[in-house]
Amino acid sequence: MRTLIVTAFVSLDGVMEAPGGEPEYRNSGWTFKDVEFDPAAYAVKGAEQETAGSLLLGRTSYEAFAPVWPTMDDFARYNELPRHVVSTTLQQDDERWPATILRSVDEVAKLKEGDGGPILVHGSATLGASLADAGLVDRYTLLVFPLLLGAGKRLFSGADKDATKLKLVEHEVYSNDVQKQIFDVVR
Repeated sequence: MRTLIVTAFVSLDGVMEAPGGEPEYRNSGWTFKDVEFDPAAYAVKGAEQETAGSLLLGRTSYEAFAPVWPTMDDFARYNELPRHVVSTTLQQDDERWPATILRSVDEVAKLKEGDGGPILVHGSATLGASLADAGLVDRYTLLVFPLLLGAGKRLFSGADKDATKLKLVEHEVYSNDVQKQIFDVVR
């Protein structure tokens, strides 16, 4: 069984929308404009690339990343990995960054049953929440920023469900007060 890891930049109040600058959100770009840059805080992203077996994205994140990531040296390894996008509306993948289209969390569950390294879910707030609600997430790798953003898409859904117990397996605080928090889901 493959490990499914949700990795995200989040504010202290759980908002993960538009950390890099997508224009539709009023606090867009909050990871760069509101917090001093410390390269040590982002080292976890390099480590994720090296251990990942594939990428899994929601449609919105895929459409944002597909035209950009193939040309970014920082994400070179991601360009080599198999990619999957979960969408009920996407008709075809982006030829600049090919991906296999999955239509449901049930198809993600089947992907997890296969062979290979960890499946990394980047961004993809709606998908991440759906995967958590379906009990498919095994680990959360979070960079928690010292901000309260209020409104915005959140990492976790508001679904009324049983508690999910987590175990903190790694943490670090950086000079800019960003915290790395890695939690395993306890089953």
